Amino acid sequence: MEIQLIRNATMRIRYGSTLFVTDPLLAPRLSMKSYAGKSLNPLVDLPLSPEEVLAGAKMVLLSHIHSDHFDATAQRLLPKTMPIFCQPADLGRLGELGFSDLRPVETESSFEGIRIIRTEGSHGRGAVLEEMGMVSGFVLSSPGEPTVYWVGDSILYEEIYRSIDRYAPELIITHSSGAVWGDRRDLIVMDSAQTIAVARYASGAAVVAVHVDALDHGTTTRLDLARARDEAGISPERLCIPQDGERIVVGKLQ
Repeated sequence: MEIQLIRNATMRIRYGSTLFVTDPLLAPRLSMKSYAGKSLNPLVDLPLSPEEVLAGAKMVLLSHIHSDHFDATAQRLLPKTMPIFCQPADLGRLGELGFSDLRPVETESSFEGIRIIRTEGSHGRGAVLEEMGMVSGFVLSSPGEPTVYWVGDSILYEEIYRSIDRYAPELIITHSSGAVWGDRRDLIVMDSAQTIAVARYASGAAVVAVHVDALDHGTTTRLDLARARDEAGISPERLCIPQDGERIVVGKLQ
């Protein structure tokens, strides 16, 4: 398989013979609202044109529909007949936007030989969860490909450990910007410490940290993650922190 990080949680993933896009954030740099009062978003340009990001994609895998995961530009450019695999909670809104091939994943679905299992996430803890709403991750498997666990927008909590134990992923994709929300600055995705904890717990898996250096409510940078990785004695091969536009080729692990 090949993963190309585009920006934030937007990836072009070739899994077997199928190319798909995750959580498309296609807006120009500094064209969206601030989330933390520091800057307009996104903080950086796309490494490709929006059209190139979507080119050749057979479907979209959507973890949730917050504006930094499915923005107005993506909603406009994505063909309305594109298959979108999503969490059931987002079905109504996506239909209102005019998308006609919606495939909500209650527990499990499939596409071109790819098994798609939806997992739970926790977009923070306590009171902030009501504002954040439901989010999901996905486990992907297919003959000849590594089992992938895309955690999505979630902090590290008990269900993440349970999913690792249940599915034994060979590759785990984390959202690791340490994003915070509100006056209390509640943590709503993993930071460097939680990302390191995932890598230590899933000792047989490689971890790819994305959703970094793209939005103004992030508190963890790629440099922070790299320093924490080095201090923990974890190799770059086991915890990869790709740059926007970078491609990562992952073979079936033995």
